[in-house]
Amino acid sequence: MGASLLLAVPAAATEPAPLDKVETSRLDTLFLELKRERNEKAAERIAQRIWDEWMKSGSATVDLLLKWSSEATRKQDFAVALDFLDQIVMLEPGYAEGWNRRATVHYMMNSYSKSMADIERALNLEPRHFGALSGMGAILKATGRKKLALRAYERVLAVYPMMRNAQNEVVTLTEELAGEGI
Repeated sequence: MGASLLLAVPAAATEPAPLDKVETSRLDTLFLELKRERNEKAAERIAQRIWDEWMKSGSATVDLLLKWSSEATRKQDFAVALDFLDQIVMLEPGYAEGWNRRATVHYMMNSYSKSMADIERALNLEPRHFGALSGMGAILKATGRKKLALRAYERVLAVYPMMRNAQNEVVTLTEELAGEGI
């Protein structure tokens, strides 16, 4: 009888979960906490923990390139930042934060179409990426597509309800669209 019970337990149940599954469940837990949190400061702390998880590329090379790209971006040396970010997305095309960071630099350079393409890649990899969704909303608003911008910010709030900027944008865009007779 004891042997048949052992056979009934799947082998996978006795093996540790793969690292990517552990990270996914950690992110899933953090996103659930973020969605439920009603205190703005507590939500910001949870969002920061999510960013910390997103920053983990799993590659020392990518981490170093990301650091260098951040320094170049801070100095507004966008061409250098893009060189590093191009290397990141080539080395790790499945790393959503690489695409998001490149989208940010393109946005800062007013290259909205390139930014949107990178946002799309980031969101395909991580649909809950509230940073990428916010960037999408900002671009859509800047290019006069208010209804689509409103939808983007509503998507942000579906993931991160206490994000103050997204809340403000939803109110502003709703009022503007109401004034235009949606």
